[in-house]
Amino acid sequence: MSSSNSVTVQILDKEYSIICPPEERSNLVSAARYLDGKMREIRSSGKVIGADRIAVMAALNITHDLLHKHDQPDVQASSSTREQVRDLLERVDLALSTDDRTKSS
Repeated sequence: MSSSNSVTVQILDKEYSIICPPEERSNLVSAARYLDGKMREIRSSGKVIGADRIAVMAALNITHDLLHKHDQPDVQASSSTREQVRDLLERVDLALSTDDRTKSS
């Protein structure tokens, strides 16, 4: 890969040059911004000192959130799915009742 495939991101006031495919650039930049934000939160709490320790704590927090999210169903998606199913059932009921009226006429 050439240097044209290199992306520079800034995390906790340090620049990192990372080689990645062009189609993944925006994802990489988003991930770096997210990580930077998490690391800044941890640093500002004052409980963890040192970039290495802050990075490890951020990685643990992000991993925990990711794993926990997989364990918990998405309430909004679940609610939306229920609404869609309810809507479809109403349509089926309406279609069946209309069909029954048409047959009895």
